Amino acid sequence: MAEAPRLLVVGPSWVGDMVMAQSLFITLKRRHPGATLGVVAPPWSEPILTRMAEVDEVHPLAVGHGEFGLGIRRAVAQRLKGRFDRAIVLPRSWKAALVPFLARIPERAGFLGEQRYGLLTERRPLDKKALDQTVKRFVALGLPENEAADGAFDIPLPRLAVSGDSQDSLRERLGLGGRPAIGMMPGAEYGPAKQWPLEYFHALAARLIEDGFAVRILGGPRDHPAGEAIVAGLAHAHNLCGETSLAEAVDLLADCEQVVTNDSGLMHVAAAVGTRVQAVYGSSSPAYTPPLTGNAHIHYLGLYCSPCFKRVCPLGHTNCLNHLYVDPVYRAVRDGAERIPALEPQ
Repeated sequence: MAEAPRLLVVGPSWVGDMVMAQSLFITLKRRHPGATLGVVAPPWSEPILTRMAEVDEVHPLAVGHGEFGLGIRRAVAQRLKGRFDRAIVLPRSWKAALVPFLARIPERAGFLGEQRYGLLTERRPLDKKALDQTVKRFVALGLPENEAADGAFDIPLPRLAVSGDSQDSLRERLGLGGRPAIGMMPGAEYGPAKQWPLEYFHALAARLIEDGFAVRILGGPRDHPAGEAIVAGLAHAHNLCGETSLAEAVDLLADCEQVVTNDSGLMHVAAAVGTRVQAVYGSSSPAYTPPLTGNAHIHYLGLYCSPCFKRVCPLGHTNCLNHLYVDPVYRAVRDGAERIPALEPQ
């Protein structure tokens, strides 16, 4: 009987992509029972990866965006030598394939990109029409090429573990009260063409608070000013941007009744903890990077100019978001609410 393989994945560099990569990890573990799975990934992603039951080892690669970091890559590769049989490289950059190459992992698979001919032993062409979603491209690399070519394969849904003890302590430490909570994520690292107007978030928060909900704004330190604009003048509204770790954000999102969010990394986290997602799309496409859940409502106008995938609206009006008004989002939240406080006895 053949030994279970030792598999290594070089992971992506963004929160949402790392969550979507769990679909690949699940696929690998299903197809190779007993396999060991390690992931090379940025250090920030470790709190996400440790919430994935499929990941056995995390190997942090402390190299910033755009940084070559040859010495750091060599050091990580040295620690991995002789420990893995096959590597899958998700990013299409040349430097992403260096660690498995330097570690002398016998099989190294990835899509063609940036002339990686010496670095990969299995170089696959990328058919963007068949593999029309980011998650499909990830999962395809975990399948034999003949099975993956047409894109007609199952996509397992990501599922992050949640800590109930952490939820209890966070509610107490942050003074979140007992109202059912709606999470809001106003940030989007990619740029303003993916960000629903802050005044719309504020107006929606005010209406939901009047209905008896609490509102939690989640994001990183750079999102704190946006959070302040949303909670201004509102009771039962909590700006938690920059106040929590990524692991704590996972637990807080799982503690929310629903979230209203831009197409962002935290949107994918919310989907992966089972919270109902109200996903707002502007310059990006829900067909390309959808929340991977059966519990989502997509808000997307699909204008003639959408999706443009630009950071800033090239036409100067951002109508894909400015014309996506508060009323339909509010109605969708109310329609999807498991508990509607205004209808409960006071």
